[in-house]
Amino acid sequence: MILYHGSEKIIDVPIYGKGNSHNDYGGGFYCTESEELAKEWACANNKNGFANKYEFDIDGLNVLYLNSGQYNLLNWLAVLTKHRTYWESSTVSEMAKKYLMENFMVDTTGFDVIIGYRADDSYFSFAQDFAAGAISYRQLGEAMRLGKLGEQTVLISKRAFERIKYISNSPADASVYYKRKKERDRMARKEYRQTKSEPLSPDELLIVDIIREGMKQNDERLR
Repeated sequence: MILYHGSEKIIDVPIYGKGNSHNDYGGGFYCTESEELAKEWACANNKNGFANKYEFDIDGLNVLYLNSGQYNLLNWLAVLTKHRTYWESSTVSEMAKKYLMENFMVDTTGFDVIIGYRADDSYFSFAQDFAAGAISYRQLGEAMRLGKLGEQTVLISKRAFERIKYISNSPADASVYYKRKKERDRMARKEYRQTKSEPLSPDELLIVDIIREGMKQNDERLR
């Protein structure tokens, strides 16, 4: 598969063991299949950057695909809870984090690659709203499709790093791609506010309902 990594510098040799442990899925090399999104990420600090292009041989690797039918949004949220350091500190949020960690955490040990949603600032704020009880499970699912960020592919094992080969790079002009990133975020938040303002039906699931009823991984209501 062809992957892109957005950065302020050219990375011709991704190095195993580098990377911020507080990113969405912990330490690893974060990529996307979209060159345009990579350029937006490269210019996140309003500086020029590069979309580094790679060929990645994923065949035979152990892949954790968080958006597959085997998992649900709460699995994704539990993984975020583990790695992201800042969360709202309300009582409901604290209960939610504890419950998610105890009942929906996915053991990533033994996996080479993680594929799942990218929690940029807007997505992470949507996740925090759900954990605080401000939106329903359905609304969170709808929010994750806003902004069209797609999925990210994260290399986490030494074995995976041995399978990635640098091809080339293309420059990302901050005057273009920083604006695009900000506009994507603005539109996602605007659509989210509209979704959030819609009245909830009586059978909507809030995080407190999930905790109160002791819902687990295989509960059909979470599909």
